[in-house]
Amino acid sequence: MKKDFLVTPGWLIKIRMKNLCVFIAILFLHLIYFQSNAQEMPPRPIAVYFMQNLSFGAFYQGVTGGTVIIYTSGSRSATGDIILVNLGYLYFPAIFQLEGNLGSIVHFLAGPDATLNGSNGGSLTLHIGDSYPGDPIIINTSPPGRMQIRVGGTLGVGNPLANPAGNYSGSFMVMFIQE
Repeated sequence: MKKDFLVTPGWLIKIRMKNLCVFIAILFLHLIYFQSNAQEMPPRPIAVYFMQNLSFGAFYQGVTGGTVIIYTSGSRSATGDIILVNLGYLYFPAIFQLEGNLGSIVHFLAGPDATLNGSNGGSLTLHIGDSYPGDPIIINTSPPGRMQIRVGGTLGVGNPLANPAGNYSGSFMVMFIQE
């Protein structure tokens, strides 16, 4: 009885083992050299840029006053006996721009109510509204691109004796907190 054997030369086995060892070494070096970059440690801090002031435009109040509201969309409305007029004075939300890593989570925090002083006396109270996009804000652009954030507000207006006609100005505080 004759048996057939498949005989593999010893040098072929040595080459295969050598190739396997080289492959494993290259794979190991590749894993060591290339690191995962899902998020920087620590994350890159965000940068906030001021672009546009909050403006309520022109209006006049009746006997009791009321509020003027600027929405993040850029529209406005009034309550009480406030009459909104268009005398060439523009109204618009405040605009900020955020620059940070794509996907960074940022929270918007409005500061306390601000006082606006009038050019002819009197003062108004400014309450900062919500932001657009709303909280939490997820940065959707990569640097050097910037994401636009719009902020509205509500202006409390008294009667004409407490708030005479004129220009009112002041400053307000907002915070952007990176998670």
